[in-house]
Amino acid sequence: MQTVAWDPIASDEKQAASIRAVDSSYVRFDIIRRIMTKFFGIEVIMVMGITDIDDKIIKRANEMNMSPVALARIYEEDFKQDMAALKVLPPTVYMRVTENIPQIISFIETVIANGQAYATSQGNVYFDVKSWGKRYGVLTTISADAQDEAVNTDKRHGKDFALWKAAKPQELSWTSPWGKGRPGWHIECSTISSAVFGKQLDIHTGGIDLAFPHHENEIAQCEVYHQCEQWGNYFLHSGHLHVKGSQEKMSKSLKNYITVKDFLKKFSSDQFRMYCLRSRYSSAVEFSDESMDDAKNLLQAISSFIKDANAYIKGQLICDPVREDILWERLASTKVTVKASFADDFDTSRAVAAIMDLIHHGNRQLKAVTKDAGSPRSSVVYGSIISYIEGFFNALGMSFEERQVALRGDNSAVLSNVIDELVQFRTKVRHYALALPEAAETALVEGDAGAKGSKQEEKEKRQQLMRERRPLLEACDSLRENLAAFGIHIKDRAAVSTWEMAEGGGQAEQQAQEKS
Repeated sequence: MQTVAWDPIASDEKQAASIRAVDSSYVRFDIIRRIMTKFFGIEVIMVMGITDIDDKIIKRANEMNMSPVALARIYEEDFKQDMAALKVLPPTVYMRVTENIPQIISFIETVIANGQAYATSQGNVYFDVKSWGKRYGVLTTISADAQDEAVNTDKRHGKDFALWKAAKPQELSWTSPWGKGRPGWHIECSTISSAVFGKQLDIHTGGIDLAFPHHENEIAQCEVYHQCEQWGNYFLHSGHLHVKGSQEKMSKSLKNYITVKDFLKKFSSDQFRMYCLRSRYSSAVEFSDESMDDAKNLLQAISSFIKDANAYIKGQLICDPVREDILWERLASTKVTVKASFADDFDTSRAVAAIMDLIHHGNRQLKAVTKDAGSPRSSVVYGSIISYIEGFFNALGMSFEERQVALRGDNSAVLSNVIDELVQFRTKVRHYALALPEAAETALVEGDAGAKGSKQEEKEKRQQLMRERRPLLEACDSLRENLAAFGIHIKDRAAVSTWEMAEGGGQAEQQAQEKS
């Protein structure tokens, strides 16, 4: 499977630190790539083009008195770090525009030779849209004969677009048959994808705003160059992120975006990925704290189920006998639904709904009881459900293994063990405090004053022990409440106590982050 994605690197000063979290298309298409690989066994060869030279980069580099290429490398590295933080897999190969200038010039020469482009006396080269006729607009039904916009340049028609731009004074440029200059935007993508994949491309991805004119122009260029009827088989366009209560998309130009680094101070990459999973990749979605909280709550529900199911398997959670036949049937139907959902234009929202329905039915049978009736546990079916759910989310770039230590840094495993030891120590203290001696089963015989006195002594002894051990129980309760403030929730069960980490940490941690 051959795929192309494109990253025009931003050049705004605020963007130098990171790419916007608004670019959910990167996460959405990473999910699709993982689905094709993990669920359908398709080998994906992905190329990402890097626009490391354009008007904005040149302008910003001049203001900073540095090389445009050096500045672009800084932006590129920041972009890669942000994608890694969002758990987006790197492409098979990155291709920079500045490293493919000879190939771009050769591509343009072929388009001119095939009669669909022309050079001007000013050193520019344009694609002649009208010469391509009805074949232009196959993606967006834009007609080449539609009324032209006003032409204030040296191009023949308003819809003609630049393949090569003549150099301006003191601007980075390359020598070409038409004079010094640099490539136009659309030709970069066509050349690089053709250099790797030839005349046939399986999938091209991008935001819906790139359908026209960018992708439309790419198609025209490539079909002219390769003299083929269809260059790209599928164009997948992601919907925009909208600010809550507005039809405006998040964008740099509207100054209503949030950087990845700032976003990840408040939410986790798994939370954002769940947010993306809850809608089709092609849908426009509304971004708000409320929608992110919904994603957090889903993750917490999944994590809690896995924790409870593990406790049941270990014998720490005592339940009534389980209807295994129902759970096996639900697990099998969930697998079928998930596969069918992914085959239906990667419908992740339907797949996640199927997973949550499976969890619902699993939880219904995990009702704790106080006394163990000695019934055999149905560990295998719950183990299979856990394995499938964890495998599902792992395949999509998320992890529920040891989710209770969703802590930053390299010491999370050590901290997990520390919390384990702490909870086990608390359990021993709590059991000791609760383990009062049972009242003696001494039969009272009428007139037996000694037996009656013994009974009273035992009662007073128990009351004294309760008073002495009450501070231990209060300390156990206080520890549980204090840890809950940091998102660590202890569950006291009949035999043992277990713990889990809440999504997004606790209230105390969030307040500390807000103050910082």
